[in-house]
Amino acid sequence: MNKKVEISFQNEKIELPVVTGSENEQAVDISKLRSQTGLITLDRGFKNTGSTSSSITFLDGERGILRYRGYSIEDLAQHSSFLEVSYLLINGQLPNINELNNFKSEITNHTLVAEDVRSILDGFPPRAHPMGVLCSLVSSLTAFYPKSLDPNRSSEEINGTIIRTIAKLPTLAAWSYKNRVRQPIIYPRNDLDYSSNFLHMMFALPTLNNNVNPIVANALDKLLILHADHEQNCSASTVRIVGSSHASLYASISAGINALWGPLHGGANQAVIEMLEQIRNDEGNVKKYVQKAKDKSDPFRLMGFGHRVYKSFDPRARIIKKTCDEVLEQLGVTDPVLDVAKELEEIALKDQYFIDRSLYPNVDFYSGIIYRALGIPTDMFTVMFALGRIPGWIAQWKESREQNEPIGRPRQIYTGEKQRDYINIKNR
Repeated sequence: MNKKVEISFQNEKIELPVVTGSENEQAVDISKLRSQTGLITLDRGFKNTGSTSSSITFLDGERGILRYRGYSIEDLAQHSSFLEVSYLLINGQLPNINELNNFKSEITNHTLVAEDVRSILDGFPPRAHPMGVLCSLVSSLTAFYPKSLDPNRSSEEINGTIIRTIAKLPTLAAWSYKNRVRQPIIYPRNDLDYSSNFLHMMFALPTLNNNVNPIVANALDKLLILHADHEQNCSASTVRIVGSSHASLYASISAGINALWGPLHGGANQAVIEMLEQIRNDEGNVKKYVQKAKDKSDPFRLMGFGHRVYKSFDPRARIIKKTCDEVLEQLGVTDPVLDVAKELEEIALKDQYFIDRSLYPNVDFYSGIIYRALGIPTDMFTVMFALGRIPGWIAQWKESREQNEPIGRPRQIYTGEKQRDYINIKNR
């Protein structure tokens, strides 16, 4: 029997259907609410509103569950590579060996960007934030691939755009860093895997024989998997709503990068390092800042603890904590700021105040520590986040188009002035 919700308004009753997802989550379908009652819903921040149905990612914050296409994040992080997970998110199934090899080969063969992109890059001053450079360069790809603007292009052309996006993002991301530090750009190498190639373009210099540390490459690959998608978050929703206008994939991804740039979204791991540096500069007095965090009258907040969605332990944090410990041990990194992080983590995991409130270290806490240990500057942290999120954004954009979703057009409750008579400027 189909469930329904009954609404009574102005002495009239209407029934709205209840939609049940594959994991038994339920939603009230209000698509006919306005036509039947004249009412709309008001839900600031869309905290209670499902904007779409999706088969990409399942997230249960209460139980600490995250799955891509039905596969647990734990299994994928342990057994898969980032490109394998990218294929899964975009195509809906894990690839067989031939499919994966072809996917890797296509991406490897499209990592170069047009030389004219260098002219655009040279126009940015060194103080330009890497995220600003990245979103601009991604958007510029529409000029180099104008067929991407055609909403009626073939599936083969759409797939080519998807491949180019995944392939060229590491190049553009690394070049945004090179612009920041005013070093010569480094071209991609076809003999390296995805993560190793990115690290090569980030840190290599023309005058040196550079070898990518496999420990570092493996840690980065795992981080990218953990960030690959996270349901209908701010940037994913942005990509879908921009794509709903039939904007190109490049334009939609550029919009997603801009949304991620905001400190309330992708800047969390950078905020973690800034907080740790603040504590370190105050004689490393971790206990003092733990007490400040407990004081409701104190504006100080511990960054990287708790999560808006997860009400228990962030499943990604469990995975990345182990990787974090392995990286710090194997690289033998000596950094007083990381010492502060380890002490803070130890206190928070044992303190009943944090346990009662589920304020566990989240993925941003550990990813910030790893990025710092790898020598990646803090203003590149959000770029790293964007690099990982690319396959998720692509999957969200592709699904929205395949479902023929209408152009996004939220309603509002108007609270401004009523109609007023125009006053001539002489009489104002």
